[in-house]
Amino acid sequence: MPAKRAHIQTFGCQMNEHDSQRMAKILESAGYEMTGDPAQAQVVLVNTCSVRENPENKVYSLLGRLRSLKKGGARVIIGVAGCVAQQEGEAILHREKCVDLVFGPDNYFDLPDMIAAAERGERVLNTEWLSGRQKVRNFIPEERMEQVALEGCKGYIAITKGCDNFCSFCIVPYTRGREVSREMDNILREARTMLEQGAKEIWLLGQNVNSYTADGAGFYELLDAVSRLDGLRRLRFTSPHPNDWNNRLSELMAERPAICNHLHLPFQAGGNRVLALMRRRHTIEDYLEKVRYMRAINPQLEISTDIIVGFPTESDEEFAWTLRVMDEVRFSQVFAFKYSVRPGTRAAGMEDDVPREVKEERLARVLELQERITEEQLRALAGSRHDVLIDGAHLRRQGVMNGRTEGFRPVSVPGGELEIGDLVPVRITGYRNHWLEAERLVNLSASA
Repeated sequence: MPAKRAHIQTFGCQMNEHDSQRMAKILESAGYEMTGDPAQAQVVLVNTCSVRENPENKVYSLLGRLRSLKKGGARVIIGVAGCVAQQEGEAILHREKCVDLVFGPDNYFDLPDMIAAAERGERVLNTEWLSGRQKVRNFIPEERMEQVALEGCKGYIAITKGCDNFCSFCIVPYTRGREVSREMDNILREARTMLEQGAKEIWLLGQNVNSYTADGAGFYELLDAVSRLDGLRRLRFTSPHPNDWNNRLSELMAERPAICNHLHLPFQAGGNRVLALMRRRHTIEDYLEKVRYMRAINPQLEISTDIIVGFPTESDEEFAWTLRVMDEVRFSQVFAFKYSVRPGTRAAGMEDDVPREVKEERLARVLELQERITEEQLRALAGSRHDVLIDGAHLRRQGVMNGRTEGFRPVSVPGGELEIGDLVPVRITGYRNHWLEAERLVNLSASA
């Protein structure tokens, strides 16, 4: 009998990628093989994100293309998961007759039951918050704890779900719920399982990881405990909030070898009045003071960030402060976006009064400045030594492997005999676009 196949298409952030990996493990335990081709699948899931502009339109456009999978009476189950599913709910079932399942981020562990209902001809809507059904402190069910999902040599662990910040531009508290933190022992158990199954690098995930708190332990205690686990080569986390960041965390990052010298710390905008309208609860002076301290004690630290341009009422002078922050911090990477209204957020009640052409011009200036900074940084890295964690083969160059530095810079390394998970000492020789080129310093990997 041919194997059942499933396909998952993911939009959005690492949290969504983690959710998709979890869904894949659940489907595999139910007898499905994963496929990259939706035309070969009996179950097709679209895992959605509603953070950026027009996500609903993108989802409906994709669903329109997926309708053909059911032509001729083919028995294909199509589901919509994630934040757009949580936000739109029943409206998706009304608008798209090809959809069989609509379920939110709290409900993917019910996948086998939902698929069984769809096979009986039911159309399923499941967007109830877990808090309405059970205790959710440890929101991954006990029976699923051993089903860890690795991406090569990397494992991703959700330490919190939801968010309590209610930034005025952000839809997350409404689509993922209020913040809940898992117990530390629960997280450590999952981390040990990942390491036993071959993980070399672990990422701790949450909408605001450094507000983690459970049974008297905060993010500092959790980060300290995970970083001490046997077999762990690298530890990363995303995303922290500047308001909850402190010098004690900076010191732990500098002291602990396993914690990577890379921090994604969104500042969003350079003007304090705009930050207040965004409900970010920090000033740009607070942000820069913390960055200056961490750079003073850890000069190798690479910092990336998020920026929104054209927030309601943002003036030219306030935008100029955004560029000044970029000039001082010199981020390794910037994720920049034009402000777009997210229905249901506090900012949706403000007039979106910055003209589109002004937003586009500001975004172009941010990208142009970051391109110059990145070019200067890449040139300065020539001749420097790094340990690169190999995470895959180069797609077009035979005998070349790809990996990342501690600072999360992508690097190509010669050596077709290298394996995923090897930690290789290299010297940077140059770069192509934003991708570093390196030569190996020894013939054997550092993990050998």
